Amino acid sequence: MNASNTPQNPAGPVLIAGGAGYIGSHTVRLFQQRGIEVFVVDNLSTGHRDAVGCELVVADLGDRKALDAIFAKHRPRAVVHFAAKAYVGESVTDPAKYYRENVVATFTLLEAMRAAECREIVFSSTCATYGNPLRVPIDEDHPQNPISPYGRTKLHIEHMLEDFSRAYGLRFAALRYFNAAGAARDGSLGERHDPETHIIPLVLDVAAGLRKEIAVFGEDYATPDGTCIRDYIHVEDLADAHLRALVQLQSGVQQIKVNLGTGQGFSVKQVIDSARRVTGRAIAVRMAPRREGDPAQVMAGGTRARDVLGWVPARPALDDIVGDAWRFHCRRHGIR
Repeated sequence: MNASNTPQNPAGPVLIAGGAGYIGSHTVRLFQQRGIEVFVVDNLSTGHRDAVGCELVVADLGDRKALDAIFAKHRPRAVVHFAAKAYVGESVTDPAKYYRENVVATFTLLEAMRAAECREIVFSSTCATYGNPLRVPIDEDHPQNPISPYGRTKLHIEHMLEDFSRAYGLRFAALRYFNAAGAARDGSLGERHDPETHIIPLVLDVAAGLRKEIAVFGEDYATPDGTCIRDYIHVEDLADAHLRALVQLQSGVQQIKVNLGTGQGFSVKQVIDSARRVTGRAIAVRMAPRREGDPAQVMAGGTRARDVLGWVPARPALDDIVGDAWRFHCRRHGIR
């Protein structure tokens, strides 16, 4: 968290949907550290029960009867919504799953909120709503033209939030992340997807001896070292942004749509070099052909998150992000 500009606490209780997942669990922890009453609703399809440090209600967001019972019992003042399917490739091969789990489930959640007169929601959106960048860095005014069903479902939800805001007075924040990365600084909470697709944990698997090598897809991009460049944002900084967004909504702000990124990019080779520095271990690399649809550079632009939320990433350095992830990796796998 940016300690020099700490926001006030939002009023609870707060329902955190998908709070057993990677970013959700870090946000739960931050809210608890601030003394905010929270509870988690998660179906545990991809989340982890042991990552939840508060009351967990195991339920699907698409189950309206279950949601009505949850809202009647807990009476949340607001919702922070992380629950979604998030594999781009899977969304191409099984788009029905993504429209059902992302769009339809969110509609059901919004209807349950409306019935319970719960009027504030912070939504986990994505830079995938922009599609292939027409310019870099990408600011919030960049056209939104997603190229995958995953990105389209997130954009559909943003449109749904806008319509509910206009018609029913819903106050919402759509936070468009770039590449979430890192872990809790004490190594107690971190990234563990199954299957894992994110580069930092994959590279750390090689350092830990859990994988033979890391594949680098393409080294002929128009970048300084020929590999793709991405904007990596520390997961604890993401959690801080969610807290700040909810404070703004509860102060009366109607709509917030902002990018969350550091505004700086690191290449695949730079990530691997950082992991070598941090771990002190050899990391074998295998060069592979480009993957279809991978842009050369994706970086956040604009100052809207700073201007609207007072948010500035507190931990933007790549070695810090990788170091925190390695600490969790070591603890998880018993590495000394």
